[in-house]
Amino acid sequence: MANKAKVEMVEKIKGEIADSDAIWVVDYRGLTVKQAEALRVKVREQGASLKVYKNSFTERALADLDMPNLGEVLEGPSAFVFVSGDPVASAKAIKSFAKENNKLEIKGGLLNKQAVTADQIKAIADLPSREELIAKLLGTIQNPLTGIVRTLNEVPATLVRTIGAIAEKAA
Repeated sequence: MANKAKVEMVEKIKGEIADSDAIWVVDYRGLTVKQAEALRVKVREQGASLKVYKNSFTERALADLDMPNLGEVLEGPSAFVFVSGDPVASAKAIKSFAKENNKLEIKGGLLNKQAVTADQIKAIADLPSREELIAKLLGTIQNPLTGIVRTLNEVPATLVRTIGAIAEKAA
């Protein structure tokens, strides 16, 4: 029978998983305390949190929630990035940190309750952010409207120029 502390820890992890839109798993071996704290700050700035839990507790929590088994992803030391909100921003933060600190390794994770590989997380990091997509969408919507306004504005402007030219000839 599991002791109370272990059961409480699994329940805590289940709560973290249930509240997350995505979970990235990274291997943090070799990072100094200062580097690990810098990673936590970078991840936190993107609306995510970095936690270190025992792999066996996480496997148990995933099984209790009928989530995919991460298998090999949960081998060796693992840190978990629990993402609430935009998964692209947190994936970008992890990928850029991994470029700066070659000791950080992206192992895999979950996105929308589906297992993803490290390569898929890196591909997600290469996507434009939510803000960039919104800006592109607004630009796409705005371009035809701007063209219509310019076209409609050109009719009175041409009339004014024509009247001005006639007035100059008459003078």
